[in-house]
Amino acid sequence: MTVRIKRVYDTPEPSDGMRILVDRLWPRGVAKEKARVDLWLKDISPSDDLRRRFHARPESWDEFRQHYAAELEGEAEQAAAAELRRHIAQGPVTLLYAARDERHNNAAALALWLEEKTR
Repeated sequence: MTVRIKRVYDTPEPSDGMRILVDRLWPRGVAKEKARVDLWLKDISPSDDLRRRFHARPESWDEFRQHYAAELEGEAEQAAAAELRRHIAQGPVTLLYAARDERHNNAAALALWLEEKTR
């Protein structure tokens, strides 16, 4: 499984493979052409409520991951996860996110969830 995570604000590179935005909202100040997003999977992103709670309490990383994993069991989320897995099987994928924290964000949590599910 070749999955990378990267801020959507960073320069696209050929090694990114398929670039998939996993945020519910389009990132501020980023033109769609410049972002080079190949797919926007809104349904795999955390709910607005969960996103806001985590933003207010970034120290709650483990709690966020647990609640996000529960959300990912929903029907729409599972359909989006299946689509994501199909793209991962075809080649490298880069999950794009807009958060400033490069270690604690929804794309990092999603990558960890995918890794746990494939074990």
